[in-house]
Amino acid sequence: MNTNMRQYFFIQTMAFLFISLLVPIIQSTAEETLPQIELRSSDMNLSVSQVQSMPNIAIRSKKSWGFYGHSTIQHAYEVRTIGDNKVVIDHTTGLMWHQSGSYDYMKRKEIKKWIRSLNRSGYAGHHDWRVPTVEEASSLLESSEKNGNLFIDDVFDKKQRWIWTSDSCSSGGMWRVYFDDGYVDWGDVGLLFVRPVRKTR
Repeated sequence: MNTNMRQYFFIQTMAFLFISLLVPIIQSTAEETLPQIELRSSDMNLSVSQVQSMPNIAIRSKKSWGFYGHSTIQHAYEVRTIGDNKVVIDHTTGLMWHQSGSYDYMKRKEIKKWIRSLNRSGYAGHHDWRVPTVEEASSLLESSEKNGNLFIDDVFDKKQRWIWTSDSCSSGGMWRVYFDDGYVDWGDVGLLFVRPVRKTR
């Protein structure tokens, strides 16, 4: 091998090593600079005006029962399979979501039983799944149709068009989030899905 060839391979090897060392540093720096947004995770009894005043929400139209709007959070979603279970991790909010949620509609009284069963089985290796607050659930609302005709990112299953939240409304009933038309309202009756969530930090 002549001198020129040795120099060529030396330069190539050094370039490869440099890039190999630089990429993890860039990725680590990027992760550190991601915005960190903390969403309320404890249940509350909220009025319509309180829900309309939630942070990180852009409202298109206020209604007597809630609002049409979307989240302003820049999500950093990651789909992960743990065992046979799929989850969506949002690195911005530190939340882990059940990728699909309940397969069937549920009445309010059925929710706790289903969540208990999910935790007993240790879905995705965790036992602290719960129903999201209206603040957490609303954070999933997109400004346009991203998942078929739903206002939610396509990392999520699109079967769950409407979901319950854990927050009650001061006017009665529970707060609900609708991805089919991108709105939040409250009500006591109805059959909706559940998309469980848990905190990762």
